[in-house]
Amino acid sequence: MSRELKKTETEKLQKVMARAGVASRRESERLISQGSVTVDGKIATIGDRVGPGVEIHVDGKPVHIVGGLETRVILYHKPEGEICTRDDPDGRRTVFESLPSLKIGRWIIVGRLDINTTGLLLFTNNGEVANTLMHPSSNLEREYQVRILGEITPAIIARLTKGVMLDDGMASFKKIEVMRGQGANKWCKVVLMEGRNREVKRLFESQGLQVNKLKRTRFGKQYLPKSLSPGHWIEGKCE
Repeated sequence: MSRELKKTETEKLQKVMARAGVASRRESERLISQGSVTVDGKIATIGDRVGPGVEIHVDGKPVHIVGGLETRVILYHKPEGEICTRDDPDGRRTVFESLPSLKIGRWIIVGRLDINTTGLLLFTNNGEVANTLMHPSSNLEREYQVRILGEITPAIIARLTKGVMLDDGMASFKKIEVMRGQGANKWCKVVLMEGRNREVKRLFESQGLQVNKLKRTRFGKQYLPKSLSPGHWIEGKCE
């Protein structure tokens, strides 16, 4: 007969789900409330606590419990042509194929870059860390180097830092710094506080400018190391 677990040996179900990368704690609570979560075959309820050895399923899919693991963060230099999904029905290479293997748990991506965008991607094995890094309340800056086709005038800089209306709401750059350039192409460095889909490109397109190169160089305090080649990774700090 198995002994009864003490409260100190259990954790709230939504915390375990968040750490496993299922969703944030709040979203995990919603999943529990709507009856999508089972623990050892029984429908879970808000307030449930779980311990080692339980089987958790969300909509019938098993959750890989990662309690007790050391939190890891890795920095990956995404090359052009890779996509930010685990599997691709078209057979295109994904960013996960270049990551080190984990004996327990899985790598969770922090934000995404589209197929043509290069640069810094963060991964962690801790879902709570991933959700914290991505949540707007964390106020983490994203820095990009952008090559623009067209003239970046002071008026355009003023509009883009003040804010323009896109199809999904107001957006703006926190900072724009015009760098080098030859002919019709100009490089600039931009900083923004969000990670909405194609946001950098859509902001410049709103001013009639075309982005033909885009590279993320920083996410929060994590910089893309100059020595890190495309398609390679290094261990980062959990901050």
